[in-house]
Amino acid sequence: MKAIAYLQHGLPAEDPRALQDIELPQPQPGPRDLRVRVQAIAVNPADTKVRMNSPTEGPRVLGWDAVGVVDAVGSEVTLFRPGETVWFAGAINRPGSYAEYTLVDERIAAVAPRTLSAAEAAALPLTAITAWELLFDRLGVPEGGGAGQTLLVMGAAGGVGSILVQLARRLTGLTVVGTASRPETREWVLAQGAHHVIDHHAPLAPQLQALGIEAVTHVASLTHTEQHYAQLVEVLAPQGHLALIDDPATLDAVPLKRKSLSLHWEFMFTRPLFGTPDMQAQHDLLRRVADLVEQGVLKTTLGEHYGRIDAANLRRAHAALEAHGARGKIVLEGF
Repeated sequence: MKAIAYLQHGLPAEDPRALQDIELPQPQPGPRDLRVRVQAIAVNPADTKVRMNSPTEGPRVLGWDAVGVVDAVGSEVTLFRPGETVWFAGAINRPGSYAEYTLVDERIAAVAPRTLSAAEAAALPLTAITAWELLFDRLGVPEGGGAGQTLLVMGAAGGVGSILVQLARRLTGLTVVGTASRPETREWVLAQGAHHVIDHHAPLAPQLQALGIEAVTHVASLTHTEQHYAQLVEVLAPQGHLALIDDPATLDAVPLKRKSLSLHWEFMFTRPLFGTPDMQAQHDLLRRVADLVEQGVLKTTLGEHYGRIDAANLRRAHAALEAHGARGKIVLEGF
């Protein structure tokens, strides 16, 4: 089968060796695996981080967002049958979706929404899982709750931010403030449902105060947490909650003490990586997200379509993500 892999970590995305077109044997499903013929994928910051930082002894196939058709199932699979179209974000410790065929545990996949094209659907799984777990599991905001409280989303125009804003606006009573710095990204964040947009390149507190918001109760810091950390502590209300998904080199928790602030990490690969007892929660939430899409409550966060799935296009996509200029999600489709 066709696949795209890296054989040497740490190479810049523009280097032709950073991602290469190769041929690999078709994978064989384990007991609870689905083998999926990949139709469309999306590219995530996790892809670029692994390519840059994780040594490999052989070809490593990246990619943790996919839509495709179930081609074969393992002996213990009960949730799916061949021929169904599924979506998933996979597991970071397994070969990914930059391939014609990939394997995924049935407990972290779901039937894709029928109202979206494969490319439109591929934009959502990883970011929807991340945003859902961050908002409802980590920050602990109940569906329908949050009235009178404010969520500040740092980096709201990116993939996770785009769906997090939608979830918070449509499924909770939170006031949603997103950050964006360019006119086109401000418009994008407002289109996802944010009540307000402020500029993360300017001091945060005065901008919030100009909106009549003296303090926020929840912060979702999705990028550059190190740069904004002191300001986030400043704008959080006493007993507020800070959640993050990025990778600061260090994070000093001591400044949180005076306000009794809570710190939450979200890493959507935790459940499949450790095979947690509640691993199937990701199947359940992807089913719920698909239902919400079909009902028109949520919409795709596809930002740009980069063409077919090959090494050259994937190198372009990685370069765009590393430049932090993406709006929504970058998707690719077909081999």
